[in-house]
Amino acid sequence: MRRLNFSQNHKHTEMNTTNKKIFVTRRIPEIAFKMLAEKGYEVEMGKYKTPPTNKELISFFKKQNKRGIQYDAVLTLLTDPVDGAFLDAVGPQLQIVSNYAVGYNNIVLADAQKKGVEVTNTPGAFSDCIAEHTVAMIFALTTRLVEADKYVRAGKYKGWDPMIFIGSDLCGKTIGILGAGHIGERVAKHLGKGFDMPVLYYDVKRNETLEKEYGAVFCATPEEIYRKADIVSLHVPLLPSTKHMINEKTLKMMKPSAILINTARGPVVDEIALVEALKKGTIAGAGIDVYEFEPKLAKGLAKLPNVVLTPHIASARTSARDEMAVLAAQNIIDVFEGRVPKGKVENK
Repeated sequence: MRRLNFSQNHKHTEMNTTNKKIFVTRRIPEIAFKMLAEKGYEVEMGKYKTPPTNKELISFFKKQNKRGIQYDAVLTLLTDPVDGAFLDAVGPQLQIVSNYAVGYNNIVLADAQKKGVEVTNTPGAFSDCIAEHTVAMIFALTTRLVEADKYVRAGKYKGWDPMIFIGSDLCGKTIGILGAGHIGERVAKHLGKGFDMPVLYYDVKRNETLEKEYGAVFCATPEEIYRKADIVSLHVPLLPSTKHMINEKTLKMMKPSAILINTARGPVVDEIALVEALKKGTIAGAGIDVYEFEPKLAKGLAKLPNVVLTPHIASARTSARDEMAVLAAQNIIDVFEGRVPKGKVENK
């Protein structure tokens, strides 16, 4: 069994005047620790390189309780499963679970609400970089960049050939955006303005900015996007209504030349159905940054030449990671000081 070594390795010189204790499950940018330390809070961090399981975290908190160590806040990552058993193990003194992510599908909100524990996230911290990553994936697929790179590295390039790695044009093609929040809006800006791409979008509510500034056309149903768009880009949260919204049926609605991009949440796409669609030529390609069975991939996905795969790094920019850390720390500070945190998550 993998042994987790948890220790109080983040030391600070400030006196702990509040007696508030915070546990951070994994390393995040230093600025978060600095903010919390400056408030006089005692901060501990888990020392391990891979995500702990729910069982491992529960075991750790139970051991800490036996030692008389209790935490008033836990700063979690998207990979940390938080449910009623987790919250019970931390103890009734727990005030907040601050999730270092915009998503929060790792947390059972009903359990937290029942126990009176605040749940927060870090919204809006990385809209620009995820939009940029989305566009980069589209470029890579339309130019067949990754395939060509592998070809050259394998020593197969013997001279210019006008008939190899023929890509597809981007300018003038239609981009279909599912989820017109901050990220979807920026994707529309980059592609609509920069590449003269007609923009279609679907959301549960209309985005007037998208329509007025980028000429986007609202579609009443996702199906209209699937049928009309050359590129379908996903920017929706993971909800019961969005799980597997891309499936065998909806993939068949798309053009054979269509490209699918997912930088949202893995389970939004039925990954097994996607593999089959890519094998059969139902759609032309896909760019995937998040996975249904993360970190595992659906069987056959990694072997396909018409996909670009990245390891959940769409938000991996120094500025974004730092901003997330600031928001996660500030959410804790706000709860401790009696304010409504900016990242408060409501259980709808």
